Amino acid sequence: MKRSRPRSLPQPVPKLAKSERTRAAILDAALAFLWEHPFREMTVSRLMDRTNVGRSAFYQYFQDLHELMEHLLNDLRADIMTGARPWFTGTGEVTGLLREALEALVRVGYEKGPILKAVADAAPADERLERAWSELLHHFDDVVAARIEADQRQGLIPELDARAVARAFTQMDAYSLIEAFGEHPREAPEPLLNAIERIWISTLYGRKRDTDSPLVRAADELTMAAD
Repeated sequence: MKRSRPRSLPQPVPKLAKSERTRAAILDAALAFLWEHPFREMTVSRLMDRTNVGRSAFYQYFQDLHELMEHLLNDLRADIMTGARPWFTGTGEVTGLLREALEALVRVGYEKGPILKAVADAAPADERLERAWSELLHHFDDVVAARIEADQRQGLIPELDARAVARAFTQMDAYSLIEAFGEHPREAPEPLLNAIERIWISTLYGRKRDTDSPLVRAADELTMAAD
């Protein structure tokens, strides 16, 4: 007689502590505000009016609005790095890994574009946000250049100035995301993904795009429909 296997019980979904929920609510409110207004119009009072907690709660998590923006920017950078890690650190078919990274970049930009726009717009007249913006761009300069150099050692990428190319990619991507997704109405993400994918892959690997990819086919169909 067979013994029945014990049924595995569903695991409870971990709940955020109240402090974490409050912090998340403030960050969500800040993103919602930036969809509608530039950073220069943000005040603690206007921000906290969008939450269910009092104004004083803001200062339990952030010293000021600049620190709030730095947290938003750092979270955005972490989201991109998580999605792009297969290309930055992985092994395998390089163009496939790069496509995964670019898909993650565009997805995060689509969801959080106003953060990029707010910091980039404020940076010329705001020393602290200028430093945060510069650090973000330089971070991606560094990780992209490191991957280019690693692939050059493997003979996958031809001789070129890795740092200069990485810097050009970073600037192109950042301001393309701002232009497409920095405010409502947002553009569709697929055409931008299609465009930057063409530029990255042709520049680095010189290979034809994978036209069997459903994502690439969808982007091509949107482009043809627009024409």
